Amino acid sequence: MNDGPLGRGFAWVIASLVAVHACMAVTRVSASLWVLQRGFGEWVVGLLLSLFAVAPILLSLWAGRLADRHGFHRPVGVGVAMAAAGALVALLTRNLAGIALGCLLCGGAVAVAAVAIQREAGLLVQRPDQLKRVFSWVALAPAFSNTVSPVVTGLLIDHAGFGAAFALALLLPGVAWLVARRVPRHTPVAQAHKPRQGPAWALLREPMLRRLLIVNIVLSACWDAHSFVVPVIGHAKGLSASSIGLVLGAFAIAATCVRLAIVRFAEGLDELKALRAAMSLAMVMLAGYAWLPGTAGLMFGSAVLGLALGSVQPMVLSMLHRVTPAHAHGQALGLRMLMINAATVGMPLGFGLLAGATVAAAPMWLMAGGLGLAQWVLRRIQPPQ
Repeated sequence: MNDGPLGRGFAWVIASLVAVHACMAVTRVSASLWVLQRGFGEWVVGLLLSLFAVAPILLSLWAGRLADRHGFHRPVGVGVAMAAAGALVALLTRNLAGIALGCLLCGGAVAVAAVAIQREAGLLVQRPDQLKRVFSWVALAPAFSNTVSPVVTGLLIDHAGFGAAFALALLLPGVAWLVARRVPRHTPVAQAHKPRQGPAWALLREPMLRRLLIVNIVLSACWDAHSFVVPVIGHAKGLSASSIGLVLGAFAIAATCVRLAIVRFAEGLDELKALRAAMSLAMVMLAGYAWLPGTAGLMFGSAVLGLALGSVQPMVLSMLHRVTPAHAHGQALGLRMLMINAATVGMPLGFGLLAGATVAAAPMWLMAGGLGLAQWVLRRIQPPQ
């Protein structure tokens, strides 16, 4: 491209990710509140939320192969169609089975589209040192969606009902496709000149990629541990629901701010040094989080964790593109998404069992120890120059 990585083409790529992710976010909030309003209970909410992670486990590797073979537009079109179908089913049926199917389809839609979008973003860079900046913008897209979508959805439900909220979810995939069509199409590379694609699991034979994925899974689990422990510790300390919300909000705001900072200062950052610093900071804060005093103390701890863990995704995606063969970027991204979502499904249950058998802060202590081991794995990563 001639307009550079942050030009018009890149802006359309990011906008398409925002729109697809916002469809999922609106559906997630609407489904959760609908279930609670109908009196189904909190465990049904948890079941519906898990469906958003189940679909990516099933579809991520296929999405990676699809992106490597066909580029950007076909996988995004498949994701848009899945998101629209999920939102339409939820809107028309508005029963538990229909909404569950809608959650499953919308979760899968994000998986299929996001892999292609991340791959396309990596292709738009002109120099390897631009990868960190590009993937900081990629990481900001879902952060922006997660910030705005719940507010808009809540206002729609309060003032116009659940039908309006599900209708908004149905509208967003159309917006995503209109935006995605503005992304320039690349001339396909002749298949004869491409290396033969093997199974995605074969990429794990590459030691650098294997080690990077291990580090990424541990860091993702730290994020889940924070999300699980904050309400539990906050309740144990007698904090109100609004105070717990402020603590969680401090984490999200800090994660967004650090990604904006990476956009500004990306060229001066070394991925490995940044990851080591983030992991060390997170390890210390996870170990001491339970002893922080009151709402202000927990907000401070969550903000520090947000700064540390929020900086991870741009660094990991940048390094992933450097340690993976160019023809297999989509498969590597799909493999990463599969592993993270598999952990997302299993970790909350494991954290709940651990906290119930020991103390509430035990999941954070476990992940602090995990980060110590992951530091040793990280030291063995040497990406190509």
